[in-house]
Amino acid sequence: QVQLVESGGGLAQSGGSLSLSCAASGSILRINRMDWYRQAPGKQRELVASIPNGGSTNYADSVKGRFTMSRDNAKNTMYLQMNSLKPEDTAVYYCHANIVPASAARYEFSYWGQGTQVTVSS
Repeated sequence: QVQLVESGGGLAQSGGSLSLSCAASGSILRINRMDWYRQAPGKQRELVASIPNGGSTNYADSVKGRFTMSRDNAKNTMYLQMNSLKPEDTAVYYCHANIVPASAARYEFSYWGQGTQVTVSS
């Protein structure tokens, strides 16, 4: 069974850095798009960054120049390096991926990580 497991996050001061990782496990044929989302209390979930397979990374305007998303296809893992953190970056961060499992090679499915808390103090 395919699943995404996140690690990282935690507490940082304003201006500090944190990193997140998200590893996909299971019988995977191909991972297409990978994304990071976040959801702050009382707000809708928003897209932070995304990388299509073999494409360039796109970022939300609010994180451009501060966050860097990368992926390691050999490890089925995505990363989010967060620098110059601001209190408004406080949220639960979720990884997401569109994955073609080996058991259903003609279909792409959407998978979510469990979410990890990022808190930035002022």
